[in-house]
Amino acid sequence: VQVVEFGGGLVQPGGSLRLSCAASGFTFSVYRMSWYRQAPGKEREFVARISVSGSSTTYGDFVKGRFTISRDNAKNTLYLQMNSLKPEDTAVYYCYVPTLNSWGQGTQVTVSL
Repeated sequence: VQVVEFGGGLVQPGGSLRLSCAASGFTFSVYRMSWYRQAPGKEREFVARISVSGSSTTYGDFVKGRFTISRDNAKNTLYLQMNSLKPEDTAVYYCYVPTLNSWGQGTQVTVSL
């Protein structure tokens, strides 16, 4: 089981980023998927979750309509579109397979002028 995140970087406040998570070693299309994040000195926190088909999504309270989780089961890839980014969104973002308790290595997102 392997999940690898891509797409992090430095962005100005108000900007956008799209994170990707490439999955391999398991049948991606039958597992719910999630994004988490961890800021320096803070606990890891839930960002978003998506159902197997993609028809159902759940977000952390702080998202407030700014992020969209999606998936492409044909490409074994999970996405997180992040808009209206704020400095407090700075964190390492992780892809997570809940049922398999499998984490990626994370990708750094920094929101700063």
